[in-house]
Amino acid sequence: MRSKTQIFAVSPWVVLELLKPITWFPPMWAFVCGVVSTGLSPSGRWPTVVIGVILAGPLVCGCSQAVNDWYDRHVDAINEPNRPIPSGRLPGQWGYTIAVAWTALSLAVAATLGTTVFIASLVGLGLAWIYSAPPLRLKENGWWGNAACSVSYEGLAWVTGAAVMAGGVPSVRSIILAALYSLGAHGIMTLNDFKSIEGDKQSGIGSLPVRLGVVAAGRVACLFMAGAQWLVVGCLFMWGLPVYAAVIGGLVLVQMRLMQHLLKDPARNAPWYNGTGVLLFVIGMLISAIAIQGT
Repeated sequence: MRSKTQIFAVSPWVVLELLKPITWFPPMWAFVCGVVSTGLSPSGRWPTVVIGVILAGPLVCGCSQAVNDWYDRHVDAINEPNRPIPSGRLPGQWGYTIAVAWTALSLAVAATLGTTVFIASLVGLGLAWIYSAPPLRLKENGWWGNAACSVSYEGLAWVTGAAVMAGGVPSVRSIILAALYSLGAHGIMTLNDFKSIEGDKQSGIGSLPVRLGVVAAGRVACLFMAGAQWLVVGCLFMWGLPVYAAVIGGLVLVQMRLMQHLLKDPARNAPWYNGTGVLLFVIGMLISAIAIQGT
């Protein structure tokens, strides 16, 4: 049995590192886009909005990181041996315990924000567990694993933000945009897989760079990112919003130019593209949310 000294020896900073704050931005941004898409003023609702942002980022996303690190501890021992679990800074069953506790806390908070938010959070947390945990372990197939992540990080977070403001199910247009940006985020998830190719190969994880090769995976990532945004442009035109469609179309054209450089060496250039092309992608998300306000 562990002594009290061992139990309290775990630093809160190590726990925070496990939850990976740097990964919280995408779902928090998608949540904000969902809020904006309703066209409703947050005045008088700020406490609810803040709780929603915390739910999307530190709670649900943080939980997914804890679950992934626990079930990926053997892979991280190859790719990132300094991570809290493989390094021993988070010993024993601490990783699993935090993952379970964060799941329960996330659901408790989601329950205070209404039925739609609770269901969206439940689905997101379910995807987090089946993405990393056996027997399904979706991450072993890059197609399914990236889909689970992109839906959770972008689509469900967007729907949650819209539901918090609307007090129920979001508009059809908002749901369509959430789905399309989830599709585009599938490509972003592929870019993130380039950093762990060797560990994935040794551990039997079939990420798209492992399955298809670096160049082909880069092309597939670009196809998902650009294709989804062109569908957004098409929807905005059909909805009678040509100015917004043109603006987002311009952003996509710039991204496609940046993709040419990305594809020269996808593994090396993926971090660079994350700081350039992906930035334009998320700006487009907000513009599309503004476009459908009140529609």
